[in-house]
Amino acid sequence: IYYLLPCRISYDPTRYPKYIPEAYCLCQGCLTGTYGEENFHFRSTPVYMPTVILRRTSACAGGRYVYTEDYVTIPVGCTCVPEQEKEADSVNSSIDKQEMKLLVNQN
Repeated sequence: IYYLLPCRISYDPTRYPKYIPEAYCLCQGCLTGTYGEENFHFRSTPVYMPTVILRRTSACAGGRYVYTEDYVTIPVGCTCVPEQEKEADSVNSSIDKQEMKLLVNQN
């Protein structure tokens, strides 16, 4: 499940492009159910995309800056992942797993 997210603008004057939008997650849990309630059996996690940028070096050639390729990861969205169980041997662990399976199958 992907959400439309707000973004922050990252700025670096030594990079091309200088401005890069970066998404961030608004919720700790995930919005599920008929009315979009926040469900803490899941957590919102950023989705990253590897991207090539040009990084300005201190060298100059022919009156122009010299750039080198650099690889960065940029957050482009959020997705829901199941929350890890804190205590796998708990009495309700099998019930919780069954509830998560039902929630995943509903969505």
